[in-house]
Amino acid sequence: MDDDLSLASRLGWETLVGFETFGQHSIAVASSTPSDKALLLLHGFPSSSWDYHKLWPSLAKTHTLIAPDFLGFGLSDKPTGHRYSIMEQADICEAVLNARAIKHIDILAHDYGDTVAQELLARAGEGSLGVSVGKTIMLNGGILPEAHRPLPIQSLLAGPLGPMLSKLLTKRRFKQSFSAIFGPKTQPVDAELNMVWDFLTHNNGHRIAHTLLRYLAERREQRERWVPPILTPQGPLLLINGSKDPISGKHMMDAYRRLGGKAEIIELAEIGHYPQLEAAEVILSVITHFLD
Repeated sequence: MDDDLSLASRLGWETLVGFETFGQHSIAVASSTPSDKALLLLHGFPSSSWDYHKLWPSLAKTHTLIAPDFLGFGLSDKPTGHRYSIMEQADICEAVLNARAIKHIDILAHDYGDTVAQELLARAGEGSLGVSVGKTIMLNGGILPEAHRPLPIQSLLAGPLGPMLSKLLTKRRFKQSFSAIFGPKTQPVDAELNMVWDFLTHNNGHRIAHTLLRYLAERREQRERWVPPILTPQGPLLLINGSKDPISGKHMMDAYRRLGGKAEIIELAEIGHYPQLEAAEVILSVITHFLD
């Protein structure tokens, strides 16, 4: 735990992060001062809740922000030999909300977090979710598994060579792959890359990347559960999409429209996979307007 707090302090995140127990594991949760409106922030692969740091100060003025680092990510525990699943991550979100006696939330999600949000929405639709969901915002993510285009390294890590490749992952290779999913005009600076790498490698998290990537298969397995809630949402749903994203960019929105999806869509022509980092001011304006 001391190592957790040391890293959090070094990254300027220490005043926001606390640690909660889920089963046998410690889950890092960034949160803000309670208010009468709660916003659940769900991060992507392979990063952490720190992804929202540019939006945090403004959103915290109007909402209680709750941002867990999923099990296996960020400052949370990263057990080896664990069968990671989206279902369990959704359970963790419910536990975090229950611990705060929160009964109503809006959701802001990205990438892997989109899939966790889809499971939460599926539970809400069947009446098994312990909280009610108001508005949902999803940034670039593989919301339709058939339109998702994983990077070659992701496909390799998810395959039989995954355990070996995880051991070979270096900071230089990570920076190259991570930068490739940003827009050409909105590339991450070295300080941002270093921070994402530090969170990734905390507790040797980069060595379990192949086990975390099981979610790619899980998306396909659960398609009939997770896609309907976003095609015909029960509540307001906004999709914000960076078109330059090679993984889930313009082609994902085109596929969503072909299926007759009913969500509101905002497309950012020059932005890549991480809109909240690449165009924070624009994203903040859009989110604030939608939530209000």
